[in-house]
Amino acid sequence: MYVGIAVNPVAGMGGRVGLKGTDGKVTEAIERGAEPRAPDRARRTLDRLAAVAPETRVSVAADPMGESIAREAGFDPVRVVDPFDGDAPGPTATTAAHTAAVVRAFAGIDGPDAGDDPENPAAGPVDLVLLVGGDGTATDVAAALEGTDVPILGVPAGVKVYSSVFAVSPEDAAEVAASFSRTERREVMDIDEDAYREGEVNPELRGVAHVPVADDLQSSKQTASGTVESLAEGVAADVRDRDGEGVTFVLGPGSTVGAIKDELGFEPSPIGVDIRRDGEVPVRDATEAEILDALGEENVVVVSPIGGQGFVFGRGNPQISPAVIRRCDLRIVASRAKLDDVRALRVDTDDPDLDAELSGWVRVRVGKFETRMMKIV
Repeated sequence: MYVGIAVNPVAGMGGRVGLKGTDGKVTEAIERGAEPRAPDRARRTLDRLAAVAPETRVSVAADPMGESIAREAGFDPVRVVDPFDGDAPGPTATTAAHTAAVVRAFAGIDGPDAGDDPENPAAGPVDLVLLVGGDGTATDVAAALEGTDVPILGVPAGVKVYSSVFAVSPEDAAEVAASFSRTERREVMDIDEDAYREGEVNPELRGVAHVPVADDLQSSKQTASGTVESLAEGVAADVRDRDGEGVTFVLGPGSTVGAIKDELGFEPSPIGVDIRRDGEVPVRDATEAEILDALGEENVVVVSPIGGQGFVFGRGNPQISPAVIRRCDLRIVASRAKLDDVRALRVDTDDPDLDAELSGWVRVRVGKFETRMMKIV
């Protein structure tokens, strides 16, 4: 197996600081204290790949797009491209053009330094491009490889991750890369992040790519049908019953929890996380830091899985970080129609130990009083 790994080091940085994405917001994310997420996700993937397929040959781009990460994971990678012409930028200054140059070099199409060094040549097109990023990165990669049959596989590191080219987790990406035998064409989806920040969620088809056939891939995000009025009424009543007890409710993003916020009598922040305690809303559209500051002795996080994918954490709500989750009781809510679209629930919190702790059977509120048992896998 010969893989090329392309890391978008800025992917996902805007999530925990409340920006709902990083497109055009890198500087603001840094000012808010954001830290790169993608390098750690890449390292987890390569650590697992080294364990299950140590013979894998790895091609890389110059840092900050993956070379050091591959070496730290124990590989002896071939650098086939330096998209920066020897003048590497800071870890948050890469662009879509850099990503395109990298993957085109992996595919043997073109690119600076691709095969130019006779003592360190690229060994032809890779068998698989592992992209570490979000939907925007996947869109850039698919466009760069259009017209080729080089397959890609996404390591989820973005905020949203609607596309069906992504593995469920970094470790799953490694397992798929090491074992796949055939590919299929799958959708690359993305949304307008400015519209997303205003509450408009309209995923659009941005491309189609060859992707390994495997069970551990997420589906495209689908819009669930069915009403949530009775569910929202029941959950809101439970929240009001705790008024005066000092319980902090962390109310996640999405239309289902948004209906609960409406029932509680306040306008929800567009696809943001809002805090409610004792009838008040002290924080709206909260960042991770603001959520942690707002937590008290007793805390409850209310979230709804993404329709069609089943992710409870790790897609669209990175503000609800492992540090937040560990301090809260978990309440999952969803319409019956939404649950009918998913086989199981999933989590991808950036903390594998927490993911393991969350796995197993959980009770999901589906109506005013009704619940359904679902398994987090």
